[in-house]
Amino acid sequence: VPRKSLRNFLSDMLSIIAVQFAGYAGGVSVATSRAAPQMIFGASSKKAPAKPAFAYGLPGNFNALGGSELNFDPAGFLEGKSELEVNRYREAELTHGRVGMLASLGFLVQEKFHPLFSGDGGPAIDQIPALPVWLWVVMGGSIAAAESYRISIAFRELDGSKLKAESALKPGYVPGDLSFDPLNLAPTDPAEFRLMQEKELAHARLGMIAAAGFLAQEAVTKATWGTAYGLPDF
Repeated sequence: VPRKSLRNFLSDMLSIIAVQFAGYAGGVSVATSRAAPQMIFGASSKKAPAKPAFAYGLPGNFNALGGSELNFDPAGFLEGKSELEVNRYREAELTHGRVGMLASLGFLVQEKFHPLFSGDGGPAIDQIPALPVWLWVVMGGSIAAAESYRISIAFRELDGSKLKAESALKPGYVPGDLSFDPLNLAPTDPAEFRLMQEKELAHARLGMIAAAGFLAQEAVTKATWGTAYGLPDF
């Protein structure tokens, strides 16, 4: 075989090998460049959803002593609950808290001042059973009217066939907001309104504890709170 022909043959073979190697290397680089973005973007698309704020951001999570958030739920009542369910808890808390504030005020005033009926005085828990029948009727009717009004605003109607509502509260209802403000005390500024909600919750929780304390003290001592503390005039 002539040297020139052999040289040409070897040159052609080396060119073919070089082209195939380059194509193979290029294919790897392309595959790698395609895989990298998929790994990067795939990781970012699988981020865990943001955890909702404590109690879905409802007022009442403020620590008056330390000035920070409390996040106080030792029994885990809020775990796994929807926003509507948490709002139902807050509605119940506000309702009982408002009753507790009225009850604690009643203990302070009623035992010595009860002009609507004749009474012998003494502990409030002993006065209540002695109330006249007409006053029980008035109180029962007033409570029923107030609760009917609250239910019509806050709670959903029952399904006629299932006798059950999809959720207890109406979507969009703000717990405790019954649009009852005859003295126009509610601020129009959202920040000031939230501050007033914080204050109401703080007093409502204290009122529930105070009312329970009055009941326990009078049940044990059989005397008014004033007499128990050495102030019989109260």
